Amino acid sequence: MEFLSSPEAWISLVTLTVLEIVLGIDNIVFISILAGKLPQEQQKKARQTGLGLAMITRILLLLSLSWVMKLTAPLFNIGDLIGVTHADWLESSPFRAGT
Repeated sequence: MEFLSSPEAWISLVTLTVLEIVLGIDNIVFISILAGKLPQEQQKKARQTGLGLAMITRILLLLSLSWVMKLTAPLFNIGDLIGVTHADWLESSPFRAGT
């Protein structure tokens, strides 16, 4: 519970909250504009569906962000995918020691 006394944690929480509010308002405006172009009988359903999907997407993105923050090892190595070894990366590096 020591994170409750951490100013960084509170600043992060306030920043995330403000971003969520701003993006939520943006979603409402965007979906309302698009739904307004539909026939009257479809507008309510379009708004509800759009806002529901936006909320689900935002929750999934937040959950994936928390998962990425917990990673301690790489998921994959690009060098392995393209056939380049670690030694090849180091040999061609412009930041190599002694150059």
